[in-house]
Amino acid sequence: MHIAQRRGEARWCNDSMKVKIESSKIVKPVYDVGIAPSTAKSVPLNVFDRVTYDTHIAVIYAFRPPNPPNAALEQGLARALAVYRECAGQLGDGPDGRPAVLLNDRGARFVEANVDVPLDGSMPFKPAPELLRLHPSIDGLVEELVQVQLTRFSCGSLVVGFTSHHHVADGQATSNFLVAWGLASRQLPTMGPLPVCDRATRFPPRDKPLVEFPHRGTEYYLPAKKRGEDEGDEELGGVAHDKIKVHKVHFSKEFVTRLKARASSGLPLQQRRGYSTFESVVGHLWRTVTAARGLGAGETTKLRISVNGRTRMRPPVPRDYFGNMVLWAFPRSDAGELVSRTVQHAADLIHRAVARVDDAYFRSFIDFASSGAVEAEGLAPTADESQVVLCPDLEMDSWLGINFYDLDFGGGSPFYFMPSYLPMEGTLFLVPSFLGDGSIEAYVSLFEGHLEEFKKTCYNIA
Repeated sequence: MHIAQRRGEARWCNDSMKVKIESSKIVKPVYDVGIAPSTAKSVPLNVFDRVTYDTHIAVIYAFRPPNPPNAALEQGLARALAVYRECAGQLGDGPDGRPAVLLNDRGARFVEANVDVPLDGSMPFKPAPELLRLHPSIDGLVEELVQVQLTRFSCGSLVVGFTSHHHVADGQATSNFLVAWGLASRQLPTMGPLPVCDRATRFPPRDKPLVEFPHRGTEYYLPAKKRGEDEGDEELGGVAHDKIKVHKVHFSKEFVTRLKARASSGLPLQQRRGYSTFESVVGHLWRTVTAARGLGAGETTKLRISVNGRTRMRPPVPRDYFGNMVLWAFPRSDAGELVSRTVQHAADLIHRAVARVDDAYFRSFIDFASSGAVEAEGLAPTADESQVVLCPDLEMDSWLGINFYDLDFGGGSPFYFMPSYLPMEGTLFLVPSFLGDGSIEAYVSLFEGHLEEFKKTCYNIA
């Protein structure tokens, strides 16, 4: 195990809380007696892995005492890495030169830290740059695909900062790994259902490829063309980045109920079921943000919405599939029409766009992405983590149906869960509220001036 140079480094989390790093090491997989790792040296990334964001995603948990010692969580991580072996590898090139996960058991980064004040003084966490101190850095080149930071507070509370690379796993797969880590830390004989690790073979193109939908301009773009279009936006670089703020909005269960009723009012009998919580809340946010930005008639705004394909493909992909199984829906509207009409109109646009991302669409994408056109034409994924400003567009990631709260190291489920700080203008995250009463937290990233306008109207239902 390698001990990094950061031992003893002090890092400020806010004016009253100093995070002190005690150790940083590499935890390698520990295989159960009689079970040897496979002899495979690598597993190629498939079309869904390669089209998603090339970055680490960070989340933060908080647990009330009593909590098991760090050693138990370290041992559990080692056991979980042996089952989810791809998490212990590295990104690189396979024997054929294609991007792959190298199954070299490199291990995961494991950081231990402490704070000499109680956690209650800092709760609930606000979306701010100080949150970056509660998990290992994801800036620059990070060799480990999984990183963990355990931060102990004087009251016995534990904050777990977790990062994983998106090329290896989407939100559902990541949550499955986290649940397995918790089970392994409790020394249970099994870690739940075994992961389905067949990313290299599960999604072959059809014998007779059929590209039915336009994937250029949706999942892929031509970089040279995009650079030309964006030349006038250079001033929105580093200077604008400092003006972007992230705000957490709490939508109570009662507010969500009224919003859904408003979105579904007056629908014909064949639509009696009405619009979902997701469609209603996202439609409301889309309208409110568009108005706060001051966008008007003649300007087009679109949403980028993650769509989990596990239940959409036929036959369905197992929930325990480990990898990426996400494409995107792109509802769009004239900004003036979106704001002037009711939330029902926005919810309908979202419903129709998401419904179109079905089995036929996923199959069409597989055929296109496997055809060689991406490489031949020099196309790049539109999922671009380097973007700072999305205006007039928005990107929505919903974690409402993902079991992040099922993580349990032996002291019970977390009492708090949230994404880390991401000042990317136009990004929205939906997370179940820590209150556990059916309410929702929305993390909204906007320019400071637009955010102030958003705050004035975000609870107005129209």
